[in-house]
Amino acid sequence: MARPYPLLFRPILKEKIWGGRRLASLAKHLPANANVGESWELADLDRTSVSGGGGGAQRSVIINGEFTGRTIHDALRAWGADLLGPTPATPDGSFPLLVKYLDAREHLSVQVHPSADYAAAHPEVHLKTEAWYVVDAEPGSVVYAGIKEGVSPDAFAAHIKDGTCVDDLIAIPARPGQLYYLPSGTCHALGAGLLVAEVQTPSDTTFRVYDWASEYGRTGRELHVEQALACIDFGPAPDPVSLPAGERSARLLDTEFFTIDEARLDVGDEMPVGMDGRCCVLMVIAGGGELTSAPDLEVERLDTGDTMLVPAALSGGAVFVAGRSSTVLRAGLR
Repeated sequence: MARPYPLLFRPILKEKIWGGRRLASLAKHLPANANVGESWELADLDRTSVSGGGGGAQRSVIINGEFTGRTIHDALRAWGADLLGPTPATPDGSFPLLVKYLDAREHLSVQVHPSADYAAAHPEVHLKTEAWYVVDAEPGSVVYAGIKEGVSPDAFAAHIKDGTCVDDLIAIPARPGQLYYLPSGTCHALGAGLLVAEVQTPSDTTFRVYDWASEYGRTGRELHVEQALACIDFGPAPDPVSLPAGERSARLLDTEFFTIDEARLDVGDEMPVGMDGRCCVLMVIAGGGELTSAPDLEVERLDTGDTMLVPAALSGGAVFVAGRSSTVLRAGLR
């Protein structure tokens, strides 16, 4: 059996009514004439859904080394704690993060993900906490995150019915380098013109409350108003964060589920990848370089748009060396 080594994956591309073509800038090979909204970089879901009903499994396929053609689920079963470290797998034995890129040509639906209380009472849905890192933003782009102070659940429900609920949302002007933390229960929408990297807990459960029918003519997609109202945490979302002025690297986010660090590197700069015996996921937002992890393992080349999983067994000695000016995100498990 292959010993643990850094893993690269084949992106899972998903056409979306709101998607566009900018994922090509992250070296994704888009099908012709398709609006692609998502590139699932690392996924290990036994089912996918919108409102909690069962769907097909989505598991990333490995494209390098001895496990080429097998899935992340296979690697996890083979390596166990040597891959994850002390973090447990999900209850069904899957990898406990879902990592994506999103390209919003149009606004995404106004939505909420199940709260902890709702998920505990409804075993068919799964808790979903996520974070968006803004890779690119067209002028005027916003992230809708949270509900304005003073808006009551009854008022918001009435505004959903009359199509004015967007006025209740907090619209935050977005710029590249910002990170938005969206805990489960946060009412939110990714605004048009944004390209983001997303790190989240492994759930695809989304409750829509508004789908911009008057703006884009989008009709026919199911809404889940009753479920959403049972989950929404009324009030503002956490403020966006970014690298402190003058800093080249820093921890942007520390949650009970995952951490996110950012590093901006010049040619030849080294980024230690170690996570105290835990695995991590590297996302090369811009630039590229090489990752060395052990003296007897191959050096892995990483380019813009690549996503790599570094197993816990290698975390102590893994180092990324920038071959050109680079921006790298590191997501770690709690």
